[in-house]
Amino acid sequence: MQLFVDNLTVIDFSYLCKVRGIVGESWIVDVLLDGSLNEQSMVLDFAIVKKQIKAIIDEAVDHKLLLPLKEKALTVNDSSYHKNHQTLDFVSERASYYLQSPKCAFASIDCLEITIDSVTQYLNEIIMAELPNNVQGLTLTLRPEAIAGDFYHYTHGLKLHDGNCQRIAHGHRSKIQVFVDGVKNTQLEHDWCQRWQDIYIASEGDRVAQSEIQLSKQAMLNLTPDHQYFSYCAPQGRFDIAVEKQVLDVVDCDSTVELLADFVARQLKKNLPTNTIKVIGYEGVAKGAIVSV
Repeated sequence: MQLFVDNLTVIDFSYLCKVRGIVGESWIVDVLLDGSLNEQSMVLDFAIVKKQIKAIIDEAVDHKLLLPLKEKALTVNDSSYHKNHQTLDFVSERASYYLQSPKCAFASIDCLEITIDSVTQYLNEIIMAELPNNVQGLTLTLRPEAIAGDFYHYTHGLKLHDGNCQRIAHGHRSKIQVFVDGVKNTQLEHDWCQRWQDIYIASEGDRVAQSEIQLSKQAMLNLTPDHQYFSYCAPQGRFDIAVEKQVLDVVDCDSTVELLADFVARQLKKNLPTNTIKVIGYEGVAKGAIVSV
């Protein structure tokens, strides 16, 4: 007997990639369970599937930075500054990144690359350990949203958020829609998706001096003039990141989807002052904000 739930949840996260650097991503999760019927004549109560399995997935990977532990370009250590924090040094082909975060902000996966297959295997093992004995099999399908036009991958953190969005290196795969005087402008959409492809979006208000940043001893030796520094304290702990300028966009606001949509609209308005601009910004899948100026 099989039980399925399509579109169980969406996981929004970032991951380390040797080629691309830190990449924001959003995957839709479908679940298929194999098993015998229990005393309620069910494989598993849908309420349990929707709540328990979703909660396990969220706790394991959602709003986290996924780490491929077999990648030699990655070094992770316990932080010397704070209890239950880790430092992370990562040198990709595109840029180098150095972080400090609470341990809960990272998901360590025993693989060389973060892929749909490696994350699926990681989640399968965690979920199966929590399911009742009558469930003998689990098939997870992780898939990106089908987007016909342009989209971008971005990573950020929200210091004012009291939930997991406060984590300084989580991200999303998002589309954007731009209308000028009510007419969709695919060229402007393309331009912004190119600007924010595999980008780290930081808030100017979170910028700190190099002397204030907390990173590993090795990271402090490897910093270059191209690195810029951002840090904040939030309910989960202290967050620090050093990012090279070629993979960074610093905005004059917080990086909520509402304010990012407003940021795009304001930038476009500078070049089109007499036109009405509407921006529909997305944060991952099927959620976002609309701003008109």
